[in-house]
Amino acid sequence: MKLDPTFRPLPISFLSLFLFLFREKTENKKERLICLGDKARPRMAAFALNFAQIHAVSRPKFVVQCCSPSQVPQINGGVVKPIPIVVSGDPPTFVSAPQRRIVAVGDLHGDLSQTRSALQMAGLLSSDGFQWTGRDTILVQVGDILDRGEHEIAILSLLKSLDVQAKSQGGAVFQVNGNHETMNIEGDFRYVDPGAFDECADFVEYLEQYNGNWDDAFLNWIFVSEVWREERASIGDNKWSPWNIVKRQKGVVARSALFSPGGVLACELSRHPVVLKVNDWIFCHGGLLPHHVKYGVERMNKEVSDWMRGSKRETDGPKMPFIALRGYDSVVWSRLYSREPNPLQHQPWKISSIAEKTLGEFKAKGMVVGHTPQTNGAKSKYDSRVWCIDVGMSSGVLNSSPEVNFLAYSNLFFGIFTCAIKHVTTVLVSGNRF
Repeated sequence: MKLDPTFRPLPISFLSLFLFLFREKTENKKERLICLGDKARPRMAAFALNFAQIHAVSRPKFVVQCCSPSQVPQINGGVVKPIPIVVSGDPPTFVSAPQRRIVAVGDLHGDLSQTRSALQMAGLLSSDGFQWTGRDTILVQVGDILDRGEHEIAILSLLKSLDVQAKSQGGAVFQVNGNHETMNIEGDFRYVDPGAFDECADFVEYLEQYNGNWDDAFLNWIFVSEVWREERASIGDNKWSPWNIVKRQKGVVARSALFSPGGVLACELSRHPVVLKVNDWIFCHGGLLPHHVKYGVERMNKEVSDWMRGSKRETDGPKMPFIALRGYDSVVWSRLYSREPNPLQHQPWKISSIAEKTLGEFKAKGMVVGHTPQTNGAKSKYDSRVWCIDVGMSSGVLNSSPEVNFLAYSNLFFGIFTCAIKHVTTVLVSGNRF
């Protein structure tokens, strides 16, 4: 266990910490056993379709209020009022989730296997890789699902499915768009894995079966894609056959149609922000800076969303929001916080003061970012104001051990836990610190 020496934790015994973690593990284990029962086990595509029909219709679009039995306050044995999760903004910008466990995961880059490993390690995903077991936990993914891996749409579908399931239990799943999402919508396919082009071609072919029923089709893809991959592997797919060369060309055309502004996957990504605030924490891909806050975070999210949808505000359509998506100091491209400081450009104390100013103006306690792989695992910087959680877990990046990051809350302490396969690093943050 590594303790950051730059701050003073609340007085807490190791026994209290152990009991808290044991309780979380036990509750997740019980929930997992329930979800993996014979009656709840998915029956591949048929199950997914039925699940989508039951839950997708009742899902609120922009403002969500949900709670679980564990979050209902009790006074003298009576129920007073549930503690709701309230989501505001279009796309979501502010989330109030009182007394929830928040789990953050970094860049995934098309690696479905590593994605599942990370979520299972956090107790959020069943062993079969389809069922939400996190109860009322909040999961936030900080962008860069696209590029460098071949299962991008499957990951997007999985997260959407988990969000529907989580909301029925009082939790939620949020995504933040990163620079690789915006690059693909621009038509920049330089970092696309060849297998991802094949997935796009398969996905377009699959969509034709649904006659425009997008929600059902998208939720179901995580199940169908598994079957298609198994069938392709069983017959032996020669990547250099004439048919596959033609299919690769189809994949490029399909990707352009899916991700260009107004395309179905571009519109799906438009539902997610570039900056999200959950309770007192900011989540973004690159980094939030004071001039972003001054410009207006909700305004930025709205403009990016409009650009992705291809909304016709003007005769020539909306332009790409430069402040959010272009330049070294944009929200999705900035590496000010995540890279190692260069004394010739930025002194560490200057970066720390910028982070402090940003958090103060946005009334936040901390910021969680991805974008730059941390070769030694997720780490906190600048007096624990900024957490950098991209560990390069995708096989297309560093293929490092998956990690997840817990923003845990209890009556005893507030803290962040970084959990990896081989180690757990615990950092306790004093409730009076900020």
